[in-house]
Amino acid sequence: MTEPSWPLAPNPWEPATNRPAITIRDVKVILTQPEGIRLIVVKIETSEPDLYGYGCATFTQRPRAVVEAIESYLKPMIIGRDPNDIEDIYQTGYLSSYWRTGPIMNNALSGVDQALWDIKGKLANMPVYQLLGGKTRRAATVYSHASGDTVEAVEEAVRQKMDAGFTHVRAQVAVPGYHTYGTAADPKAKIQQPWHESAYTRIVPKLFDHLRSTLGEEVELLHDIHERIHPILAINLAKQLEPYRLFFLEDPFAPEDIGWFTRMREATSIPIAMGELFVNQTEWEYLIRERLIDFIRVHISAIGGLSIAHKLAHFCEFFNVRTAWHGPGDVSPVGHAANLHLDLASSNFGIQEAHIFNDTVREVFPGTPEVHDGQMWSNDKPGLGVEVDEALAAKFPFGDYELMHQNFPPVRRVDGSPIRW
Repeated sequence: MTEPSWPLAPNPWEPATNRPAITIRDVKVILTQPEGIRLIVVKIETSEPDLYGYGCATFTQRPRAVVEAIESYLKPMIIGRDPNDIEDIYQTGYLSSYWRTGPIMNNALSGVDQALWDIKGKLANMPVYQLLGGKTRRAATVYSHASGDTVEAVEEAVRQKMDAGFTHVRAQVAVPGYHTYGTAADPKAKIQQPWHESAYTRIVPKLFDHLRSTLGEEVELLHDIHERIHPILAINLAKQLEPYRLFFLEDPFAPEDIGWFTRMREATSIPIAMGELFVNQTEWEYLIRERLIDFIRVHISAIGGLSIAHKLAHFCEFFNVRTAWHGPGDVSPVGHAANLHLDLASSNFGIQEAHIFNDTVREVFPGTPEVHDGQMWSNDKPGLGVEVDEALAAKFPFGDYELMHQNFPPVRRVDGSPIRW
């Protein structure tokens, strides 16, 4: 008997009479930056003219590599497939490259995976959260960002967030004379300022001492180290911040340094959020199983999409680790909707990072989740609930490579050597 040949689309093991009534007709990639941040959205069209889905594949630092992975490798594999076969399409896409994981292929897979969930919800005439088990809450509590050049400026920024209804706020303060994560760059600086970890570790405890003394205990405060300091300094900083009752301290270590988490747990009880840079299940499995973190912070498209994130949420549930999916401006509104549907359906939901999109983005992405009263709300439309005005999106094309590279210049120490961003 002759073995069937690749590809599996349409499935050669099925008799012709059993082939799907609906098939994937085309896969398109939409590139747009209505807010100045490069976004990648995948559109899967089916043999039914009005049935299609959108998924987020945004890897804003290497967008064209993701586009190539989608168009040259995934698209030929799935044309003609049944869009209902989400798990099989994900697994075959994941395994077909032999060398697995990594942000480029994972984001490409995510765009396809989320788009298929969007289609599945539209076929069922249900929001995706219903397909994931149904709502466990009416909306997802979110945190917003507050920063400033001084501790007083950060205090004012946090107060503005509180007045707007936010109960959870991430606070970051500038380090005078140095580059700092989470604050605006100095527009007067001719070259990028250097990074200095000692100056940073001196000012952060002063920030939270000031915020707690002026804002009281009711507001939940968060802070992101962004993997920028040596692990032993991160442990010492965590111990210093413990009296200020942070909701969580984010990314104290780089993924390459996860062996330090045992020492962190022994040294301090401060809640830890980790995972923004994870792209492989071996990076999070040990930390969750050993209860070394309190919140999982993965970027859903960077780990491969909604399917694997749903599995990860359930895995975390067994170890009492809560979810806190990555949700900055370089996650498209489609990606934010995917985050939200998981938030609504997960019993171990913790918090959701929110980005307040401007009006232009909302015009390009009708149905973008609403954020008000400190929570993110679903519009309850079938699928993920977000559309794309493709004609309007095309009016915000990507810039050239030089401009793209300038958006993420290397962070350097005082001596000029580069460090992790």
